[in-house]
Amino acid sequence: MSRIGKKPVGLPKGVSATLSGQTIEVKGPKGTRKFTAPDDVTIVIDGSEVKVTPRGSSKRARSMWGMSRSMVANLVTGVTEGFKKELEIQGVGYRAQMQGTNLKLSLGYSHEVNFAAPKEVTVTAPKQTEIVIEGIDQQIVGQVAANIREWRQPEPYKGKGIRYKGEYVFRKEGKKK
Repeated sequence: MSRIGKKPVGLPKGVSATLSGQTIEVKGPKGTRKFTAPDDVTIVIDGSEVKVTPRGSSKRARSMWGMSRSMVANLVTGVTEGFKKELEIQGVGYRAQMQGTNLKLSLGYSHEVNFAAPKEVTVTAPKQTEIVIEGIDQQIVGQVAANIREWRQPEPYKGKGIRYKGEYVFRKEGKKK
């Protein structure tokens, strides 16, 4: 096991954390995030560090220890740097463009797909073949990226579709006569 829970989470300048019961609230330059830890762990704010310790040696307590520490670290990263997912579109005639807060996708269907971005994230299309999703909540950013990718997943024969930047799509050979 990695024992990531032993490592304290540092709070950079401009970030403050408050604790009320099992709920930790982190405020930073990009916003505010909360996390309620399970009862199996104890969270302590010690100066400019947040420490997570298990309340016992059960398997559940040890697994919640690492998970809670990772969640607190993600709160700090979210309010300081934010999270970002990049998608790229490949295929002839496939393109994306922004219309206000909606993302308009041409993906080879008989109609254009309009994707309404949630207010927690910012979706931009710097090029016709690129989509960038940014926000302070890693889970929402990843879910929005997955929802957009779901409209046209990359297929293995021609490689057309929406893929994550840097994603490798295993290519297959076509039928032989």
